[in-house]
Amino acid sequence: MTGVADAVVRAPDARGVRELVRPPRLREGDRVRLVAPCSPVPRERLEAAAGTLRGWGLEVEQAPHVHERHPRLPYLAGLDETRALDLQEAWCDPSVDAVFCVRGGDGAHRTLDLVDFDAMRRGEPKALIGFSDITALHEAFAVELGVATVHGPVVGTRYFVGDATAQKELYTTLFHPGRRVLLTSPGAHALVPGQAEGVTFGGNLSLLNDGLATPHSRLSASGGILLLEDVNEDVARLDRMLTHLLRTGWMDGVAGVALGTWTDCPPDLGVIAELMRDRLEPLGIPVLWGLEFGHCAAQLSIPLGVPALLDADRGTLELAVPGLA
Repeated sequence: MTGVADAVVRAPDARGVRELVRPPRLREGDRVRLVAPCSPVPRERLEAAAGTLRGWGLEVEQAPHVHERHPRLPYLAGLDETRALDLQEAWCDPSVDAVFCVRGGDGAHRTLDLVDFDAMRRGEPKALIGFSDITALHEAFAVELGVATVHGPVVGTRYFVGDATAQKELYTTLFHPGRRVLLTSPGAHALVPGQAEGVTFGGNLSLLNDGLATPHSRLSASGGILLLEDVNEDVARLDRMLTHLLRTGWMDGVAGVALGTWTDCPPDLGVIAELMRDRLEPLGIPVLWGLEFGHCAAQLSIPLGVPALLDADRGTLELAVPGLA
């Protein structure tokens, strides 16, 4: 980036977060596939999502096992083997231009254990969209495939179906990514002031914590603009997870942090903000509070794996390049 003040924190040169290959943007007539790598989704919601995507001019396919439910563990969308197979086949199919995850929930790490990443490396880069438990997939695709992904709505849920603003944000990110390089929200402000350059990554705090030191996980947050959000977690558990990431050294060298929403995380948001300030201010990096991504209505879609400028003072995250090529 040019014209940035000398006060900007420069991303360190170390093994950590790096710029990734951007998949092509979508165009009318492209074929996309809906997959369920985590928890199951109601059929009527899935059909509604497919209808919206068809309205965008896309050819929509549903993965063969997308409607299944695990016979013994009903919180999972089918067996681990079939969830992994659907994800892998969607990625490797040259006729598929993007992969939409229909729900987060549970089971992403179980799915990843059965994916053949050697086979997936032979596939062409394409957009992968989702959030929450899909954070595990974002991390694995970055580490194993070197491909940028999109932290955006899981389309078989209320975070997409019936949410016109979230739909518009995702549509613009996928079809006209050049119009979505400056990201902000009305209440976004500095928790810790400053600016930082780095590469966007992250997502759900619980999934990042649970994936630490496991296969397909990132070794370090060094050089990254870390996105964090979560849902339905007690503030003390948020403290434990964030402290764990800090104590392991995983966050050493992180350039900046953008904090999203903390839906159903009691007590009030002021206590969570104080927790984040307490844990992150000693790092000496800018921290942005109130960027509306995560488990919320009208959520922002944020590309992961692209260079960006975090300006906590202005309440913005500005991508150096569009999220899709």
